[in-house]
Amino acid sequence: MNIMASMPDKPSIPPKPVSEVWRPELVRLPKMSRARRSFRIFAHGLIKFVARTFLNVTAEGLEDLPSKGPLMIAINHIGDSDVAALISVLPFTPDALGKIELYDLPILGKLIDWYGVIWLHRGRADMRALRAALEGFAESRIIVIAPEGRYSVTGALEEGNGGAAFLAYKSGVPILPIAITGTENEKVYGSLKKFRRARVHVKAGKIFKLTEQASGRQETVSLGTRQIMQALADLLPEEYRGAYSK
Repeated sequence: MNIMASMPDKPSIPPKPVSEVWRPELVRLPKMSRARRSFRIFAHGLIKFVARTFLNVTAEGLEDLPSKGPLMIAINHIGDSDVAALISVLPFTPDALGKIELYDLPILGKLIDWYGVIWLHRGRADMRALRAALEGFAESRIIVIAPEGRYSVTGALEEGNGGAAFLAYKSGVPILPIAITGTENEKVYGSLKKFRRARVHVKAGKIFKLTEQASGRQETVSLGTRQIMQALADLLPEEYRGAYSK
């Protein structure tokens, strides 16, 4: 009997998404006008209210956050509520990279654009987005990036993309890993159906810089990506570490 043939196949993970739309005219570093600053203050308060109403968020390791950048915040991405949970515990309103598909969402897309994000075409060579992020770091901004490039289809860490590491090497900015647990859609929406708040935990690690170099640029970016993702994995329970389980 062929034992291997009788074993069930492991479920395949769908490939990373590639944006079908191409809207480069929307990709830019949002200007920090007085109107945008005011809207961000309003949005910060609103997000905190919504998060506290529908989520039970606890935080760890956020006591000594820097008040200004340049700084890259690298997060894992497991559900729709990640950003709300993160912003609800931060004392500032960061910039972020956001998938271009969100722009066309009714109402929400316009609100996100008013807040100001760097729109990103996923899975494509979006040099405009990379340049916008580098401009943001040059202006001492704090930018949130999800190196996985989508919310995980497994609930645990997927392989990271190289964009975050490329930006960190190119700009020299420090990186703050922040891990989020409990925001899986089935947990959040399942709890809401039972009139309960999902338990969510946000944990910040230690700030670090990418310093190790390999023989070539591709190898160096791969090494940096591994370092960023491993820093996130070290903050997560074992069941969330996925591709970066030790």
